[in-house]
Amino acid sequence: MGFLRQIAEYLYLRKRDPNDPPTQWMKYMHGINRISILLFIVAIIIIAVKLLTHKM
Repeated sequence: MGFLRQIAEYLYLRKRDPNDPPTQWMKYMHGINRISILLFIVAIIIIAVKLLTHKM
């Protein structure tokens, strides 16, 4: 599975393969990964805003 496809599944942008059996641990893992990706994106945005406003 490709990297971008995994991210799309974590963020619910793409449906997962219906042939994969759902497990409770997989749901927990996807939830934690989704939170970490969103926090990373927010941190990058905050850093970019601080760098752009600091130089003005």
